[in-house]
Amino acid sequence: MGRQAIQSPCVKVCAVDGRTGLCVGCGRTLKEIGGWVQLGEAGRQAVMDALPDRLARLDPRQS
Repeated sequence: MGRQAIQSPCVKVCAVDGRTGLCVGCGRTLKEIGGWVQLGEAGRQAVMDALPDRLARLDPRQS
């Protein structure tokens, strides 16, 4: 049986917003991106749950 791929919010738009420190593509911090595999399933899900609010803060149309 093969390994299941780890879910990732990456959309291959990798640039960090200087104001928030969040990736403008996926909404994660550099620490979260770098440690994604080590976060474990629960940790990754917690980050995934927070991403919609983070991305809304990055969108100037939401301000």
